Amino acid sequence: MSQVEYRQFTCLSDNFGVIVHDPQSGTTIALDVPDAAPYLAVLEAEGWNLTDILITHHHWDHVGGLGELKEKTGARVVGPARTQQKLSEIEVGVEDGDHIMAGPLKVRALATPGHTLDHITWWFEDAGLAHTGDTLFALGCGRLFEGDAQMMWASLTHIVDTLPEETVLFCGHEYTLSNARFALTIDPENTELIKRVAEIEALRREDKATLPTTLKLELATNPFLRAANPAIQKHLGMEGAPLSDVFAEIRQRKDMA
Repeated sequence: MSQVEYRQFTCLSDNFGVIVHDPQSGTTIALDVPDAAPYLAVLEAEGWNLTDILITHHHWDHVGGLGELKEKTGARVVGPARTQQKLSEIEVGVEDGDHIMAGPLKVRALATPGHTLDHITWWFEDAGLAHTGDTLFALGCGRLFEGDAQMMWASLTHIVDTLPEETVLFCGHEYTLSNARFALTIDPENTELIKRVAEIEALRREDKATLPTTLKLELATNPFLRAANPAIQKHLGMEGAPLSDVFAEIRQRKDMA
């Protein structure tokens, strides 16, 4: 497994910036760019030269600093193929299953539409980490702005079926505390969830980040991945219902929370 370093830092109000660095090759990759300034500050502090920028989707709070960061670093920009017409900065467009080489690092694109139609999850296969953007959050998932519940459920299933459980997950926002409190309304008897919520509350009281997470932890505690769980189905009065319908009910309840 490739040994990489990462830096996670806040951008805007609740966005996360993430930079992945391979110390042997010097390859340095930015994941989304809500605002250029925090990225430039980290690069300067670490003495790293940015080589690549990977975009998950076109929303402004993920690409607002893209033009400036590209101009000041000369980094290659890779993003969803269907977004190239919207974002002229994207030089390489990818679709589901495509991969790129960023120095020695193989990065695979998983199409995960639902939040938006162009959404890509980036999987660093050999490094054991992924960036799920606004598709999968810690204890949550993205709102359905352009897709529907069936599409999002298929995308979450794609992530679960593709990534090893040990994969370290980064995402676009610090939404974990509100997601945690909602999760308890869906899966109130889940002892692992109850324990995790207490840990999250303690972290947020100290203004510490709750990310990254792991796919294994999300499978055990994130209700949006647990539509097949009998206790959740019973709690919702949806025993034996199609899993996409159970997911849709959970998503609708979160929208109304």
